[in-house]
Amino acid sequence: MSLTIEATFDGEVFRPDEKVDLDPNTKVKLQLVVKKKEKTGEPHSLLDYAMSVDIDAPPDFATNFEMQEFHQ
Repeated sequence: MSLTIEATFDGEVFRPDEKVDLDPNTKVKLQLVVKKKEKTGEPHSLLDYAMSVDIDAPPDFATNFEMQEFHQ
């Protein structure tokens, strides 16, 4: 039997987030996939935004960056 559930680790035990139809003391084998924490609200910076989305880009955006000076 295979079953996928979500659970929360409270520091000692895993607590299912929903009811699980298993008899007490049933032996199970756990495979853990840690979910990323959900960000709330808008990102506070370009870096936060860039890190929050999956961007297919070179690891160093500055490779082709040319500095421009602005004068008033």
